Amino acid sequence: MSGPILLPGSTGSNGGQQTTLGVMGGGQLGRMFVQAAQSMGYFTVVLDPDVISPAGLVSHYHIQTDYLDQQGLAQLMQRCAAVTTEFENVPAGALVTLGDARPTAPSADAVAIAQDRIKEKAHLARSGVPVAPYAVIENAKQLAAVTDDLLPGILKTARLGYDGKGQVRVSTRAELAAAWDSLKSVPCVLEKMLPLAAECSVIVARGWNGDCVHFAPQLNLHRQGILAVTQAYEGNMPLALAQQAVEATKKIADDLHYVGVLCVEFFVLTEGSPEREALGALVVNEMAPRPHNSGHYTLDACDLSQFELQVRTLTGLPLVQPRQHSAAVMLNLLGDLWVDGATPCWDQVLALPGVHLHLYGKLSANKGRKMGHLTVTAATADEANATALAAARVLGIEAF
Repeated sequence: MSGPILLPGSTGSNGGQQTTLGVMGGGQLGRMFVQAAQSMGYFTVVLDPDVISPAGLVSHYHIQTDYLDQQGLAQLMQRCAAVTTEFENVPAGALVTLGDARPTAPSADAVAIAQDRIKEKAHLARSGVPVAPYAVIENAKQLAAVTDDLLPGILKTARLGYDGKGQVRVSTRAELAAAWDSLKSVPCVLEKMLPLAAECSVIVARGWNGDCVHFAPQLNLHRQGILAVTQAYEGNMPLALAQQAVEATKKIADDLHYVGVLCVEFFVLTEGSPEREALGALVVNEMAPRPHNSGHYTLDACDLSQFELQVRTLTGLPLVQPRQHSAAVMLNLLGDLWVDGATPCWDQVLALPGVHLHLYGKLSANKGRKMGHLTVTAATADEANATALAAARVLGIEAF
């Protein structure tokens, strides 16, 4: 596959004097992409329906329309030389339209697979990467045919599920039927619950020419389905397991002919469990066709961030293996911290060594909403963890 080489500051295909990059979606991932692109000399344009979207507020241009609005898509194509996306629920049809006129990465086909757990599981099976035992439930007949060995399990909607949304834990057939009914009987996947020792993720960046670079695996802690803590440093998991996760992620990206930044989340199964004996140490949870929350530490702890790599993949610039220069721990900052409208004690947090605060410019703080993140960098893992725990105490975040 070949793609463009779009240099910053050069005349773009839209006839302007400055190469402009487009992004579908105006959330915090789009915001950080925009900031990375601008720091490299590109102009940016965001298409998002929200007038106060985090990315739209910092971009050169903001097209405020629905993702399928034909006039909005036409404006985006007129202004930009290439297009990316910041979240997987952008309608694949819009990416098809854009891809017919401009280099678009990731492709509509790749995003469509990641949007649908049923298609995702099928792709992973073709790639030979282990997944949790599962059953597809699209109708009452498939519901009745679920085997008992998949219980207890987690029922997940095939589409539009993220941060724990669209997921119900079930232990019995009666609970399964009630859960499917509560989810409006939409297509779902039932996954067998597995004994987990840990969760991790791997982020890769793959170019138009097939070149692929990666970050070392991140160790992740989730609470109520939302990422809470990421630990990124040498020794956060056994080397052989880390290498296995990286190789599996690259295999998934290659089989997708993927272009862009891709994150794959893994479950690490408990040592000695029958499931680990049957499936291996690692099984894939899901993939995200974009930069990922667990990779935000790369802004402060690496010489290349995941967002600069997103710019490089889109524009055809060389991909260089990123190097991590500091141990890092990232804490997600959720709307829960803004209790009764109070402002968290940022002065006390920023008095700690190696602390980097990133707030996303969101104007309303709701429970569970990602408002920002805090990254702690240090010379050693022990120092990074100790400082992150101190920051968590100041903010009232549960220890890890």
